[in-house]
Amino acid sequence: MNAFYYSRPLLADQLVADLTGRNPFSDASNGLFLAAPRRTGKSTFLQNELRPALERTGRVVVYVDLWSDKSRNPGALIADAVAAELQKHLGIVAKTAKAAGVDELNIAGWMKIDTKMIGKIDGATLTDALRALCEMSGKPVALIIDEAQHSLTSEDGETAMTALKSARDQLNRPGDTRLLLVMSGSDRDKLLRLVNSNAAPFFGSAISRMPELDRDFIVHLAILVERSYPRMAPIDVDTLWDAFQRLAHRPQPFLRVLGVVLNPLNSPASGFERDVLMLAESERADDERAMESAYLVLRPIEQAVLWRMFEQKDRFRPYDAEALTFYREKTGEKITAQKAQAAIASLRQQTPSLMWKSAKGEYALDDTGMYQWFEKRKRVGTWPPVAPDLDDGSDQEEPEPPRM
Repeated sequence: MNAFYYSRPLLADQLVADLTGRNPFSDASNGLFLAAPRRTGKSTFLQNELRPALERTGRVVVYVDLWSDKSRNPGALIADAVAAELQKHLGIVAKTAKAAGVDELNIAGWMKIDTKMIGKIDGATLTDALRALCEMSGKPVALIIDEAQHSLTSEDGETAMTALKSARDQLNRPGDTRLLLVMSGSDRDKLLRLVNSNAAPFFGSAISRMPELDRDFIVHLAILVERSYPRMAPIDVDTLWDAFQRLAHRPQPFLRVLGVVLNPLNSPASGFERDVLMLAESERADDERAMESAYLVLRPIEQAVLWRMFEQKDRFRPYDAEALTFYREKTGEKITAQKAQAAIASLRQQTPSLMWKSAKGEYALDDTGMYQWFEKRKRVGTWPPVAPDLDDGSDQEEPEPPRM
């Protein structure tokens, strides 16, 4: 199952039609913004299907994942990806210059570009670099930025987004789209910050939810299992679909569950489909226990800040009077803005981090799955979590550390 890949050519073709203007009811040619939860196959689709589909239209495609190295500035990652692609198209001139130790190249007789300085002071702008890429390749360009919301965590990242908007406006003309932009993110609320205010670089653009893998994915897998294990046919697709939904439509955990159940060293407990369902439910419960553990090890003020964020979501204001009153009610202590600020700093320093912060001081949960966990517990009346009382005189094991 490890080498398995499920393609979605119809989705790729639909997005290409939107991007290239073949769909008159889509504004994607001005920028396509796609949101999909973590681990639901977004990045795999972008790299393995959307990228080659765009290349088949005669475009140079540049892909960059802003989570590929979180220690680096997002703006630098974008500039480096464009520079690397530009180097590919400089041909013999580039090879000769590189051999001579020269980085500055005269492109098409009208521009000098040091590919190590793109986007930096005294270096070529992103617009100039993208224009040069169009000229040297003789093709329009498509730039795919995965986890684009991470650009908002630094001023340089925000500047890069503004520069890309400027590049789009300068390079594109009616009937002549030389630069397509695709921005994806695993958190719709964070991605919205690129489009939902007058100061946002792509103000006015819409966020589209990338379709999750559906029942056809499960049908396809069931057919593969039946081919490999004829004695199991016919597979109960309904039960497998139930299991997949319990894993929040995430393909990798589901394929891992299938691999465990199909392992010949494991003894079947109650039949293939039921075993898959039971293991999927067990993994879902493990995820929820990990969130509970991560919450319970926090100090009361840190728990109160998270609780406030669960309830307020994008309306969260950590230091206003209502928030400070909320913290006092939940902790029984007077909480100043300074104490709340220290709690937020601690939440951001957790491994993995529990809180995301933009360069403008906006806050959000790092893992949006915690919102669903909170809503479920609140709905069934088990919020807030309460730590078990271990002081009963008996020997008990130390609690496991958070598994997030």
